[in-house]
Amino acid sequence: MSEPRPADPLVLIVSGPSGSGKSTLVEKILELPGTLFSISCTTRPPRSTEVPGKWYDFVSEPEFDRMVAQGEFLEHARVFGKHSYGTPKKWFEEARVRGLDLVLEIDVQGAEQVKQKLPQAVAIFILPPSRQELEKRIRARGLDSEEAIARRLERARQEIQRFREYDFIVVNDDLERAGREIQAIATAARARSARNAVRIRAIVDSFGGT
Repeated sequence: MSEPRPADPLVLIVSGPSGSGKSTLVEKILELPGTLFSISCTTRPPRSTEVPGKWYDFVSEPEFDRMVAQGEFLEHARVFGKHSYGTPKKWFEEARVRGLDLVLEIDVQGAEQVKQKLPQAVAIFILPPSRQELEKRIRARGLDSEEAIARRLERARQEIQRFREYDFIVVNDDLERAGREIQAIATAARARSARNAVRIRAIVDSFGGT
């Protein structure tokens, strides 16, 4: 007999506007044992503070197009009409084989695509306390021109209109509380995941089933 195929991983999607603090909250989820971060591919150049292979793999436009043509992405999109972003399927397969939960940090376009393919995925939206606070955070980074700041705020407005599409909303007005909240969401999601269902069935069967 062939070995049974490992259960699909629990997929946790984290989205939110630029400046909402979603990367920091993703790190809170990754503090939980048994998690794997899905490193996205992008065609944009790395920022001075970014290390390739940590949050993003930076690839050329031709390489990105080749990956799209080969069906290597779970989701992909072009942002601001300039740079492309995508989630490689390889991370989903690696999480399955290793028995880990997969964490995706992606935008609302990507989240929609993943939910269509993996409706059991758990989607979490990170909300900033207010528009004013979001603008303050973006300006404090000192990375964007006035034009870029206006573009990010408009994109944030559009993304926030879709918060109802998500399973959970975390308001990031206090990092410590928001971190506990997002870890609690991940822990609760694990309790009803497909992998946990397999384990539960094995335990029930050891008692003679139902």
